[in-house]
Amino acid sequence: MISVLVLAIIMLGLSALLGERRRERATAEPYESGIVSTGSARVRFHVTFYLMAMFFVVFDLEAVFLYAYAVSFREAGWPGYFEMLIFVGVLVSALFYLWRIRALEWGTPRQKICARNFSQPKQPKDSRR
Repeated sequence: MISVLVLAIIMLGLSALLGERRRERATAEPYESGIVSTGSARVRFHVTFYLMAMFFVVFDLEAVFLYAYAVSFREAGWPGYFEMLIFVGVLVSALFYLWRIRALEWGTPRQKICARNFSQPKQPKDSRR
């Protein structure tokens, strides 16, 4: 405990002695990966960003559980295998549901309508008219 305290004091002392003494305007600004910040930090985002974040967390945790199962595959045996099949089945059905309600699509409502119209096959025009 004493050595940690001595090391912390030495580091703070060296920082005070060797640190830069000039104060510039850029020094007082918050550093954001070299990008000059513009506007407020309280910007509202569309709900789609939050939905995508939640979907990512859910399906990322799926990978964690699958890895844990893969590590304990031999100990889990057949009951563990069937439980993992049920787990993956529920997650696949959730992904299918999200795909069906178009929750995974990005874009404005107009872009979504254009994409739906583009993906539908065109009816041949009747040449008898």
